[in-house]
Amino acid sequence: MRRMTNRRSARLLALITATAAIGTVGAVLAPAGAGTTDGSAQPKKEPVAVGHGGAVSSVDPDASAAGIKVLKQGGNAVDAAVATAAALGVTEPYSAGVGGGGYFVSYDAKSGEVRTLDGRETAPMSADEKLFQEDGKALPFDEVVTSGLSVGTPGTPATWEKALDKWGTKSLRNVLTPAERLARKGFEVDETFRQQTADNEERFRNFPDTVDLFMPGGELPEVGSTMRNPDLARTYRTMGRDGAGALYDGPVADDIVDTVRKPPAGKDAEKKIRGGDLTAKDLSAYEVKKQAPSRTEYRGLDVFGMAPSSSGGTTVGEALNILERGDLGELSKKELLHRYIEASRVAFADRGRWVGDPAAEDVPTEELLSQRFADSRACLIKDDEVLKSPVAPGDPRDPSDCGSGDKATPTPYEGESTTHLTTADKWGNVVAYTLTIEQTGGSGITVPGRGFLLNNELTDFSFEPVDPDVHDPNLPGPGKRPRSSMSPTIVLDEGKPAFALGSPGGATIITTVLQTMINHVDRGMPLDKALNAPRASQRNAAKTEIEPKLYDSDVRPELEELGHAFTKIPELGAATAVQPLPDGRWLAAAEKERRGGGSAMVVRPGKK
Repeated sequence: MRRMTNRRSARLLALITATAAIGTVGAVLAPAGAGTTDGSAQPKKEPVAVGHGGAVSSVDPDASAAGIKVLKQGGNAVDAAVATAAALGVTEPYSAGVGGGGYFVSYDAKSGEVRTLDGRETAPMSADEKLFQEDGKALPFDEVVTSGLSVGTPGTPATWEKALDKWGTKSLRNVLTPAERLARKGFEVDETFRQQTADNEERFRNFPDTVDLFMPGGELPEVGSTMRNPDLARTYRTMGRDGAGALYDGPVADDIVDTVRKPPAGKDAEKKIRGGDLTAKDLSAYEVKKQAPSRTEYRGLDVFGMAPSSSGGTTVGEALNILERGDLGELSKKELLHRYIEASRVAFADRGRWVGDPAAEDVPTEELLSQRFADSRACLIKDDEVLKSPVAPGDPRDPSDCGSGDKATPTPYEGESTTHLTTADKWGNVVAYTLTIEQTGGSGITVPGRGFLLNNELTDFSFEPVDPDVHDPNLPGPGKRPRSSMSPTIVLDEGKPAFALGSPGGATIITTVLQTMINHVDRGMPLDKALNAPRASQRNAAKTEIEPKLYDSDVRPELEELGHAFTKIPELGAATAVQPLPDGRWLAAAEKERRGGGSAMVVRPGKK
C-alpha cells in the first residue's frame, strides 16, 4: 500500500474533520442517564453526542442507555458493548438477540492491539452442499427462510461471554442486568417496531408463541404501548447465573434443539414448516473464534476489520486499495461517485469468487488485500465509461493487469436486517460490534418460553452453485460458517483510534462503511455528516441502488449519461460511529432518519 508522502497530513486531516465536528455537534447533547433500565423516564433519542467518560452509539436509546450505565459503573468499552447488545435483544428483537450471531472488533488502548471474535452461526454437522436442494433443484427461498432448516447454531451468547472473559472487567451477570430489567419492565413501541412487526405478520402468524410474544392479543402492537418480554428476562437471568453455556447445554439448549427440529407451528399454519437437523452436539461443540483482524492502509490510516468468514474486511479493504490510486478529494461529486461505484463493483466480483469460511475453504485473504492485486483490478475502471455487470473476478494469487479469471457471477441475496453498535471508554478502548439474526424477524420462530427468535442465518449460504462451472466457496457444509457482509471497522492513526463504525444492511453493509469512510477521509466531512450523507450501493449488479436524495439530485442524470443505471430505494443501512476528539472528548454519532433514527450518548455531556 502506498502511504501519504507526509504521515502527519493524515493526522492533520483527522484533526480538521474532528474540529469541524465539534462545531457541528457541540450544542446537541444526548442524555447521560440510563433511562428505563434503572426505572427513570424514557431516554431521549439524539443522533449526536459529545462529552467525556466514554460513548455509546446504537439504533435504540434504551440500548445505548444500558451501555452508558455500565460505563458509569466503571465498566470498559467491552462491558458496555455486551450490555448494549443485550438490550438490543429486547428492543430490536427482529434484528439481533441470543438466537443469532455476529462479529466483535475491539481496540485495546494499553497494548494498541486490535483483536476480533468470529461469533458467526454454524451449520449442523450433518449439512452438506445440498442442504437447500430437493430432487436436484434449489428450494424456494420463501420456503427455507421460515423454517428450522435455515437455523444455524447461535454464536451471540458465546461471543458475549468470551469478550467479557478475555477483555472485559464485569461479569456476564452484571452487564445483563440492565437488559434483564428492560425486558421485564418493558420498552415503548415506536413506529419502526410496529412496521417491522406488520411486515412479518404473515410469517409470525404461523407460530403461536411468536404471536403471543410480539402481537399481544393477536394484534399488531400500538405505537406508544409498552412491550414486555418476561421470558427473555428469565433467560438473561439464567445466563447471568449459569453463564452463556446455559444456551449450549441444558434445558434452554434442549428447547432450542426441539424448536429447530420440530418448529412449533399452529394448527392454522398456511403451509408446512420444515424442520432442521440441529442437534445437542452441534450446540455443545460451538466455539467462538478469536482471530486476527483484516488490515489495510488507506491515506496513511490503518483500517482494521473482520477477516473471513466475513467478507466485510476484505471487500472494504480491496475497494479502498483500488481507490487509493487517485486523490478523491479533488474530484467532482459525479467523478467521485463514479469511482466509488466502480470500485465497489469490482471488489464484489472478487468477494463472490474467493470468500467463504476459511476453516473449509482456501481463502486468499492476504492476497485479496494486497495493493498489487488492487492495482491489477483498478486498471479496469475508466473515467468515461461504466463496467458491464456482472464483472468477472480476478485472481489475487496471480494478478495480471486488467485480467479476469473465472466467469462473472452476480451477488446473491442477503437479508437486510442486523444491527450495529459502537462503544468507547475513558481509557481509550473502543469496540465495533455487528450482530444479527439475519433478515428482519429471523426465521420467525420463537423458542417457546424463552423470549427470543431463532436466526435464519444459513440462508446466507448459496443454495446451489452460482455457476456450475466455477467453484463456489459459500456452499453449505458440516459445521461451516456462511459468508457474511458484516463490517465492524476500527481505524487507527499512528496506533491510536481515529474513528470506529459499522452498519446493518446485508450486503449493503460493505458499501455503507466504504462510502462513509470516503466521505470522512477523502471529502473531509465531519464523521456525523459523513454517516448521514445520501448513499449508493453497487454490488456487481446491472443497477446501483441509491437513496431518494441522490436519485432526485442533479448528479444522477450526469452519471446516467456516463452509462450508470439506478434503482431508488428508501434507505441503505443504519450506521453508528464513535470518534475521539483532540480535546479529550468523545463524539458519538448515529442516524438522524434511517430506521427511525439512532441514539448517541456519552457519560458526561459537555465541554468540561
